[in-house]
Amino acid sequence: MSFPHIIRSAIRSTSSKIALLARSTTTFTNRSFCSSSESEKNSTTPSEASYYHLSGGPSHMRAAVFWEPGKPLTFEDFHMPRPKANEVLIKTKACGVCHSDLHVIKGELPFASPCVVGHEITGEVVEHGQLSDSKIIERFPVGSQVVGAFIMPCGSCSFCSKGQDDLCEDFFAYNRAKGTLYDGETRLFLRNSGKPVYMYSMGGLAEYCVVPAHALAVLPNSLPYTESAILGCAVFTAYGAMAHAAEVRPGDAIAVIGIGGVGSSCLQIARAFGASEIIAVDVQDEKLQKAKFLGATHCVNASKVDAVKTIKDITGGNGVDIAVEALGRPQTFLQCVQSVRDGGKAVMIGLTLSGAKGEVDINHLV
Repeated sequence: MSFPHIIRSAIRSTSSKIALLARSTTTFTNRSFCSSSESEKNSTTPSEASYYHLSGGPSHMRAAVFWEPGKPLTFEDFHMPRPKANEVLIKTKACGVCHSDLHVIKGELPFASPCVVGHEITGEVVEHGQLSDSKIIERFPVGSQVVGAFIMPCGSCSFCSKGQDDLCEDFFAYNRAKGTLYDGETRLFLRNSGKPVYMYSMGGLAEYCVVPAHALAVLPNSLPYTESAILGCAVFTAYGAMAHAAEVRPGDAIAVIGIGGVGSSCLQIARAFGASEIIAVDVQDEKLQKAKFLGATHCVNASKVDAVKTIKDITGGNGVDIAVEALGRPQTFLQCVQSVRDGGKAVMIGLTLSGAKGEVDINHLV
């Protein structure tokens, strides 16, 4: 299922119930400008980037750069990024900070550097790459409000052609492995030296960013930019997990382990889908208090009680129909598996440290 379809479905199915909660979100006040009709070449080099500017607007921007683990991000001047065919230049309105961004910044998730992180964006369309498909221009006209996806599907690989955008071959081969878009090149070049800077997804911690059109969805005018930034990551991930992996049905008993951005979204979507018992598990009472507002019927502080035993007590000794691990720790991985009833589903969506392993009783899965 495509990202735009998932976002439309998520907004429709939860429109009267979902509360969009921004985590750490940066907003940007940008210089106004008009779109450009300037011609572009097939390949962008540092020298070409230095000549790219928007008609009546700026030729450069600022972005937060990650250099290496242990060092703070710094704001740097960049040449204006140039979109290519079927890519869209976005004026960033808001960008959330996901925990996977923090994994990169802390060196826990290897990634090319220097780079610009940030993949939870909302913004305004200001330019289309030359030779872009007319359907893309019609779908995302200049001035339209959009939300971007952290997985930017190419739309043409074997997985994308089957509707499995989350497994896009080009995304993982180019962006996650090399920090580039699908021609093997970045769109970011430092203004002072022309040095290339890599992109973690679209590199959203910037005043402007280039996004493949397949990774965009129209943002309804009724939704605010800042709170909606998490739609393309936390809500996107949660909706896919609950609707497709878990296949939540009315009356299901569900446990969500880890009440961060993704876990909070899982609670809301489970409620919207009609789950009868929604058990929130975390180690912070403050998060559990908020979980009640978001739809949890029971809250379990795993630092004070045995989470698995408590979940089974709540469900009459059976365990839940669906347990969702939304933190990414070996301990919570095990709790997730142990919390489900016979024939239930354990859904893992928490990103963990590189090389982390979770142990389970194999017979419990057979």
